[in-house]
Order: sequence, then structure tokens, then C-alpha cells
Amino acid sequence: MKNIKDFGAVGDGVALDTQAINAAIEAAAVDGDVVVFSAGRYLSFSIQLKSNVTLHLTEGAEIIAADPRIHAGQYDPFEPNPFDLYQDFGHSHWHNSLIWGEGLEHIAITGAGLIDGCGLTREGPGSQWKKQAGEFPLSMRGLSAEVMAELAPEVSAMAGLGNKSIALKNCRHATLRGFTIKNGGHFALLATGVEDMVIDGLTIDTNRDGLDIDGCQRVRITGCKVNTPNDDAIVLKSSFALGEIRDCEDIHIEDCRVSGFDLGTMLDGTFGRTQERAPDQDRVTGRIKIGTESNGSFRRITIRNCHFERSRGLALETVDGGVIEDVVAENLSLTEITTAPLFLRIGARLRGPEGTTPGAIRRVRIAHMTATDILADYSALIMGLSDHPIEDVTLTNLHFTYRGGGTAEHAARRPAELDSAYPEPSMFGITPAYGLWARHVRGLKLDNVVLGSDASDARPDIRLEDTETL
Repeated sequence: MKNIKDFGAVGDGVALDTQAINAAIEAAAVDGDVVVFSAGRYLSFSIQLKSNVTLHLTEGAEIIAADPRIHAGQYDPFEPNPFDLYQDFGHSHWHNSLIWGEGLEHIAITGAGLIDGCGLTREGPGSQWKKQAGEFPLSMRGLSAEVMAELAPEVSAMAGLGNKSIALKNCRHATLRGFTIKNGGHFALLATGVEDMVIDGLTIDTNRDGLDIDGCQRVRITGCKVNTPNDDAIVLKSSFALGEIRDCEDIHIEDCRVSGFDLGTMLDGTFGRTQERAPDQDRVTGRIKIGTESNGSFRRITIRNCHFERSRGLALETVDGGVIEDVVAENLSLTEITTAPLFLRIGARLRGPEGTTPGAIRRVRIAHMTATDILADYSALIMGLSDHPIEDVTLTNLHFTYRGGGTAEHAARRPAELDSAYPEPSMFGITPAYGLWARHVRGLKLDNVVLGSDASDARPDIRLEDTETL
């Protein structure tokens, strides 16, 4: 074992320990050893992982992200990426992180310690792709230019900043177990092109995304608690960040809790509910999602025994040409749901190389799912396109209870087609059914689906449009 204090680390939260941490990792890489962080507060800029090395954070150990505005130093520069057109800045770079690794094997971060990203930024530029409207959610169209500039600054503003707690690119056999991440920046974890990864028992309370799994294969996420009021908690993606299609396959998510409580209040146990909206101007987020980045496909995904609280619901979204197929979600409990409890969407944003066409959603089975206290505006939504319908969806033993309050005017609405828009349930406005609205679907099976309302609602419980083989 290599204790970083033996390499000169101070651990007082004041002195920069970057050099000592990286020296310990270099030494451990020689024979495949463990780098130990004993109790202390280790202030650092970028930490570079090496193959066959484990970082072990003992109880009471904290890795603190330094702030370039305060401390003498910068994060590693964001590396050039010629394939940065179709996804935002955060997805396109890895080196500008507190902890990063590229092309590594047999790496791990373990222990009961804390990673505090207090010196990271949660913002960054959007994608450079401006071919059509829909780059940002429709709900953001009313924001001022000043607010949008703050949410999506210019690339030059990112020089020297870090915006991810942990970033892994093209790695194999990675384990993340037991530790806590607080205020993780744009991503608490960005894993891109990673194979054979275990994420177990993490606690994350962060100011933007929690776990982003992008174009990865054979990943198990178990026993994690992720609180993300401003963005997604656990999200699978398949972007073009590596310059080629990387499908997201064989992903297993089990025994996890996701939420959108006030920032930091899951960690302190107060579970605050004062924040009403996320930066996209919809209600707080905190969900499990597939998409939005969907250049590649998603296959053999299992989501089991998970709980959503004060969050948006389960979302399966392909809008950039990818296929979502062979998904099983079962034994899910949801409460205080801030948009649709279930959202399946094929869209035509088509943010990808020329010639990209809409993708598909097929062979989805959702069973034993209970959702209560669902915001009145939203039903469950299964929304294909007229020429690209969703196929073969089975809903078994679902029990959804809504707040009610819909009017006859809402029931009569005929929302416009919004094929190219960024997919969120709010893109359709208040839904014309309070329980389930399915449109452009081929092969929908409902078995013991119970829809109820806590108050009177003038809308029908189910609305079906262009739905065949029911």
C-alpha cells in the first residue's frame, strides 16, 4: 500500500496535495498497488489514474476539488476532440476533471470517504450543432440571453476549469464502490466507452448529473443513492463523443434510489423541498433515464427494485437515430413525481452525421410499478412518430395515482407535432388524458393497469391515437 502522506500530502484542506497524490499513483502503478487516503482533507487539482491502481478513501478522508479562482493552479486542459459537434462540451472532454483516466485497465476507487467537488463548475457550452430548433428544451425558450450565457458559456471560458468529479474514457474493468460525492460538477461520473464496470453503494448529492454511462458495455449499478434536483440522477447515453457509434449494452441497474430534494439535503438528512424547478424550467429532475444523446443504440437494459422520490419519472428517449430495445423495468416505486411517471419517446432531433434517420423503441416490458402523487399536468406518455411508431410495449401490474384537476378544455387539446424538439414531457403541454396517452404505437399490451386520481379530473383516463394491436 502507498499512503499519500508518505509522498508529501498534508491533508489539511489548505495546502495543495495534487503533486503528492499523483506521485503516489505513479509509484503504485509499478506493481499494481493501492493508494490510501487516510483521514484528512486533501485539496487537489487533476488526479490522473493509472492501470492496476486502486484509490482507497478511508472513513474521514476527503478529496476536495480546488478552485482556480482561489487556489494557485488549474485543472488539466480539456483535450482536443475533433468529434465534439454532436454533444455538449461536458460530454466531449475528460481530462478537465478532478479524477480522470483514459485507456486504462483494472482501476478502482473504493472506501467510505468523500469526494467534494466544491471547486468544480457545473456549467459548460452546449453542442456546436445548430442545424435546427430543439437544441435546448422548449421550456427554456423564455430565458433571457444573459441567463442562457451563464448556463452555456463560451468554450474559452472553460480554460483551466474542472467540470467533472470522475471521468473515464475507453477503460476496462473499473470498480467504484462505497464512497460519497458531493457537488460533483457537470457530472459526478462520466464514463464513456467503458467496459466491465461495477458501480456499487455510492452516495451522490450533486448540483447537476449523477451517473452518466455513455456508450458502455456490461455495467452493473447497484445500491446507489443519487440526489440531483438540477439534472438526471442515473442516465444512459450513446453520444458521438468518441467519433464513432458506441452502443450502450448489457446495463443492469438495481436497488437504487434517485431523488430531486434540495441540494445537499439528502446528505444532511433534512430532505428539503424548497427548490421547485430545474435550470431547464421544468420541475426538479432526479430520475433514471435512457437518452437524450442517442446516436448509438441501447440494448439489454434492466432496471429493477428502484425508488424515485420527488423526481421526474422513468424516461426512455431516442431522438438522434439510435434504437432502444429489450428493456425490462420492474419493481419500481415512485412518489411525488414532478412530470410524467413514464415517458417513452421517439423523436427526430437527429443531432448526428448527415443522413441520420429516426431510431426505434421496441420490446419494452415494464412490470410491478407504482407511482403516487403525480403532478396533475402529466399522464404516462408513449409517443412515437407517425412513420416511426414505438413497437411491442407491455405494461403489467402498474398502479398510478395522479393529483387530478384536469379540465374539459385540457381533454379537448390537440397538441402539435413536435418531432424535432428536445424530449421532455412538457413538450406536449398539459396532456389530454390524465392517466395514459399513447400515440403512434404498434403492439401495446396493458395487463392490470390501474389509473386513479386524488381529485376530480375531467380528462379521460386513457387516450389512444394511431395505436394498433392493443
